[in-house]
Amino acid sequence: MPQEVVEAEGHLIDSHMMERIFDTVVEFNGRFEVENFSIGRTNSDASRLRLKIETEKTTDMEQLLSQLLDLGCTPADSGSAELATVERDCCAPEDFYSTTNHKTLVRSGSDWLEVENQRMDAMVVVSSDGKTKHAVCRRLRDLKQGDQVVVGMRGIRVVPESKERDRLAFAFMSNGVSSERQVETAVRQVAALMRQSREAGQKIVFVAGPVTVHTGGARSMAKLIQGGWVQSLLAGNALGVHDIESALLGTSLGVRQSDGRQEEHGHRNHMRAINAIYHAGSIQQAVETGKLTSGVMYECVKAGVPFVLAGSLRDDGPLPDTITDMNRAQDAYAEQIKGAGVVVCLGSMLHSIATGNMLPSWVKVVCVDINPAVATKVSDRGTGQAVGVVTDVGLFLDLLARNLEEGTKS
Repeated sequence: MPQEVVEAEGHLIDSHMMERIFDTVVEFNGRFEVENFSIGRTNSDASRLRLKIETEKTTDMEQLLSQLLDLGCTPADSGSAELATVERDCCAPEDFYSTTNHKTLVRSGSDWLEVENQRMDAMVVVSSDGKTKHAVCRRLRDLKQGDQVVVGMRGIRVVPESKERDRLAFAFMSNGVSSERQVETAVRQVAALMRQSREAGQKIVFVAGPVTVHTGGARSMAKLIQGGWVQSLLAGNALGVHDIESALLGTSLGVRQSDGRQEEHGHRNHMRAINAIYHAGSIQQAVETGKLTSGVMYECVKAGVPFVLAGSLRDDGPLPDTITDMNRAQDAYAEQIKGAGVVVCLGSMLHSIATGNMLPSWVKVVCVDINPAVATKVSDRGTGQAVGVVTDVGLFLDLLARNLEEGTKS
């Protein structure tokens, strides 16, 4: 019978990781024997597990090892990671290792190399500049002929994010997504997380949908930008269009924001907004010429906050600033989330999922939406660290801006 010995280290009990490891062995028709287990004796001490596993078939063992690797288990007798050469651009070797969003290391000789630019669904490319070796995540479309790609499952160590024993922040995440929580409590904890990120010199990134404008949250969003709480804004064409429509014409989707009534001929207002920006040349030129004097996009330009508007098949216009090439848009998103400590997603399921897929697991993600299914989908698509806040986006932004402003004054 095929046998392997694997090892794992971390807060295995607190994070229920050991339980998941045992369940996975059983799920794949395997058997396990704990050869050694030492429990961390203090808050900061890690626990260590050495486990012998066996299966009936070699194919079962391969599948089991693949699953255990993602849970932080490393074969004990693992040598260096096996490398294979890319023969054609964008074509990986058949047995390529596909990354998770967790911290990953690959073994090269006696050294463990930490993989750079960690993200899920990528390949690991190992290279050398003559003095030192580097391992980096690279997307399939970015592979070049001659690249050395990690294949198989040997010489790879995955370090899942684990629950810290004394962590109190984000307590509302412990019971999953629910609308039966005080929004004020969630806002306070998100604000605390944003303050921690700013103090640590990390970026605060917002991913926003047009509902930010429709629910009256644009004014609060503008305050956050003015207060230096936004280092990057990621969105689609619709946010820019309706924000500019609101700033120029006082409507959002043709509905007056002053009283909620439908504006006569208001259905064309978003097209008038797009047309105005084309006449100006760009959003920045519209601000510089005095055409655009308020709103989220205006504040981004005035504060020098970079924004990325990614296009889609259903866009009207789109705005001249919108990136309609999806590969370019994805690259622009990926560039802006570098160095992020927290990402706040507001009412945009597709952009939230896309951003989450580019993030390493140690970046905190807050998903705010009136529909609880959105936060659940973001988490189910691989962004397990995402926390769902089920509430109106406009209300959330108003409370968040107030909390941060009051904290700054005090």
